[in-house]
Amino acid sequence: MRSGPLVKICGLVRADDARQARAAGADLVGAILTEGFRRSIPPDTARQFTEPGGPPLVAVLVNESAGSASAIARTAGASVLQLHGEESPQRLAELRGEGDWNLWKALRPRSADDLCRGIERYAEGADALLLDGWSPKARGGSGTRVSWKLVEEERDGLPPGVLLILAGGLTPENVGEAVERLKPDVVDVSSGVEASVGRKDPGRMERFVQAARRVSTSQRSA
Repeated sequence: MRSGPLVKICGLVRADDARQARAAGADLVGAILTEGFRRSIPPDTARQFTEPGGPPLVAVLVNESAGSASAIARTAGASVLQLHGEESPQRLAELRGEGDWNLWKALRPRSADDLCRGIERYAEGADALLLDGWSPKARGGSGTRVSWKLVEEERDGLPPGVLLILAGGLTPENVGEAVERLKPDVVDVSSGVEASVGRKDPGRMERFVQAARRVSTSQRSA
């Protein structure tokens, strides 16, 4: 039984890249299914990223209504809804009643107060909190790193049963250190394994997965 984090490769726009992510060993694949972003794709395209026995699909959604989010997720065949906007705790509760999926809420904290308020507001209704880097230019996928020092200081403030997902600025070169220092349940990468916007680099995906797993293996052997 493997210890350490699961690996999610996000921002997929091409079925070939999804296949390469699976071959690299990704545990989850993600696609942006709300319109208007650089890596946005239709839900029926994202459905091509799933296959029986393959990694579950994470639907990244931004400020969708409960009805719209549910319809998009069903069309795509998503197992996880990652809410990356200003969705309220009530929206999470509505989505909880709409389907049998996990709910992840993204936070982009700039201070300890930001993070503590986010944990207090969402931990009761979310299965996981995703910590991403804050950027005025983009909600995610910008390569902006969340403060690791901040995460280290507040890591133990997460209630039991709420997973920690680390995103923002992760690369094959730094994910090993992130796993060792912060012990996330999931590491999430998009731009850090791209050759260009929306085009994944198979070699970087493979190296990212290996780097995250290498730390897990060494920790288990210690």
